[in-house]
Amino acid sequence: MTPSEDAPAKVNLHLHVTGRRPDGYHLLDSLVVFAGAADRVSVRPGEGVTLDLGGPEGGALSAEPDNLVLRAARLLAEAAERPLPGAALHLEKRLPVASGIGGGSADAAAALRALDRFWGLEMGAARLEALALRLGADVPVCVGSRPARMGGVGEILTPAPRLPSFGMVLANPRVALPTPAVFAGRKGAFSAPAALPSGWTDAAALAEGLRALRNDLEAPAIALCPPVAAVLAALGTLPGALMARMSGSGATCFAIFEDGDQARRAAEALPAAWWRWGGDARGG
Repeated sequence: MTPSEDAPAKVNLHLHVTGRRPDGYHLLDSLVVFAGAADRVSVRPGEGVTLDLGGPEGGALSAEPDNLVLRAARLLAEAAERPLPGAALHLEKRLPVASGIGGGSADAAAALRALDRFWGLEMGAARLEALALRLGADVPVCVGSRPARMGGVGEILTPAPRLPSFGMVLANPRVALPTPAVFAGRKGAFSAPAALPSGWTDAAALAEGLRALRNDLEAPAIALCPPVAAVLAALGTLPGALMARMSGSGATCFAIFEDGDQARRAAEALPAAWWRWGGDARGG
C-alpha cells in the first residue's frame, strides 16, 4: 500500500487582521474554503526519510531539509517516540509557490496525514492539528481541508457557516509574494472580526455577503506586486463572476461563480501566461 493524500488549495474568502501579539505574530479572522486544485503527496518504503519533487510547479522548490514536507515528517517521527521504518516521500507540485493559497501548508498537512497512515500511528485530527501549528499558522486548517473559520494566528478553528455549492476560478500572475513583506506593508487600524450569518442559500447570496468584507492584505500586496490589481480586474470582468478578491497574502486571486462548469469555462479566458484554474469549491 502506498498512501497518498491530496493537498488542496486553501482560499481565504475574507481575511481581517484583528491585532498583533507581543511576539509579532498577527491575529486573524478568516473564512477558509478549499478548491479542487491540489498538490499530491505520496509515500512508499525507503531508506531514512527522503523527498523527491515532480509536477509542473516542482521546479520552484528544492528537496532540502527545510522543505515543509520534510519538516512535517521529522516532527511526526519525533512525536511517535518509537523507531519507524524509512519513508520515501514524493510531492507532485501543481500549485504555484508563495502564492497565498497555502500550497506549502497544504503539502505539510498532507504529509502528516499520509505518514500517519503509513506508519500506523493513528494520532487523530486533534493531535495532528497541534503538531501542524508548529509548522505554520495555515497548516492546522489544512489538516482537515474542510471549510472553517480561522482565528488567533490560525490555531483557533471553528465550523464555517453553512455554504452553498459554488464554482471558483483561481489566477496567479506567476509572481511570488513573501508573506512577511506583505504583512509589514499593512497600514492603519486593525479590523474587527467579521459578522457572519449562519449560512448562505446560494452562490449569489454568498458573494453579496463577502462583498461587505475584505482582505486587509490586498492593498499592501498590490503595492508590492501591481500585477495583482490586473488579475483582480480580469477576474471581475469574467462572464458570470459574482465577486473577486485576493486570497491570503497573494498573489493568487479568486472569483466566485454559480457552479464549477461555469468557472471552468471562465478560467480558459484568462491569459495563458498566468497560472489559472477553474472548478468546484471543495465543501461548497
